[in-house]
Amino acid sequence: MKQDKRETLCIGFVGLGLIGGSIAKAIRRVFPNYKLIGFDTDTEALQAAKDDGTLDITVHNVKSEFYPCDYIFLCTPVGHNMAYLSILQECLNPDCIITDVGSVKSPIHEMVKTLGMEKRFIGGHPMVGSEKSGYSACHDRLIENAYYFLTPTDKVPQEKVNELNSFIEELGAMTIHLDAVEHDQITAAISHVPHLLACELVHTVRKMDTKDGMLKQLCAGGFKDITRIASSSPEVWEQITISNRKNIAHLLENVIGDLNELLDAINDTENDYINQYFQMAGEYRDSVPETAVGLMQKTHELFLDIPDEPGMLGAAFTLLGQHNINIKNIGIIHNREYEEGCLKLVLHDNESAIQAAQIFREHDYVVYQRK
Repeated sequence: MKQDKRETLCIGFVGLGLIGGSIAKAIRRVFPNYKLIGFDTDTEALQAAKDDGTLDITVHNVKSEFYPCDYIFLCTPVGHNMAYLSILQECLNPDCIITDVGSVKSPIHEMVKTLGMEKRFIGGHPMVGSEKSGYSACHDRLIENAYYFLTPTDKVPQEKVNELNSFIEELGAMTIHLDAVEHDQITAAISHVPHLLACELVHTVRKMDTKDGMLKQLCAGGFKDITRIASSSPEVWEQITISNRKNIAHLLENVIGDLNELLDAINDTENDYINQYFQMAGEYRDSVPETAVGLMQKTHELFLDIPDEPGMLGAAFTLLGQHNINIKNIGIIHNREYEEGCLKLVLHDNESAIQAAQIFREHDYVVYQRK
């Protein structure tokens, strides 16, 4: 991005949910002089963004008010983004670039081509998320150290691609350039199908649960952690699933085939197959790097073994207080099939988690950290 444009850039946001609001907050933090314009059908979110200083201007439609924008971020569910794209077509200044944050890229790229907007569109997709949604859940470092896909059209000027790439990187994200088709195949495998499988695990337990909710009580802890993406916005995931249905269906067929093979191996007591099944999964999972934020925002957790004696919890909290370490959340883990340690502490950042673990170990606590 050119240095002489920094103090004059105007950026528009259509949608101020978790992603849109977080990117807007990141821009406000990194580039405080930029002019930010926002639209959302949720008037409370708009007002909150204006009140906390994220937005300079709030608007109630996406027409002429967005004409001054150098960039416009489409941050609504996938299908809605395409509808807003059609509306914006008639009210853009000649230099404006439109980008989106949708998890599926092929449909909007097809719409861009149909509308003749290929010279001014660069698809985008930050690989971040949360089990929470809405403006109240967003924060200014959500995309920091996260992978951020860019899917430029073939006709958009390379200079524009380079400028947006630099802009996103200055917000702290790590850009990856892909074409729309490859992007959708990848996200189906590492995001969309895992989300559906997490939901299916939850449905399995829900259907088996007793009238008194015994399974719900027992599955707190590890099961809840490995299925937490199932709590994401139903509206968003409905549109993602339909928009990327061909890739998702193909992968689900593969998963069903693999599960049938596993079922046969279990029924036939094929020990070697089952052992290799777990071993290969564990080796691949352990080889996944932790250098970037994944689809779901990483939590900074510690697990401690603490005797069930009076004053022991208070002593642990006092240690952190003495070192000015704040706790974001705590929990007692009763079902520890997937976790070690009976006390779960959630810290605000990785630095706090590392410091807390060191302090506890220096005072002879047994500390576990999730890989």
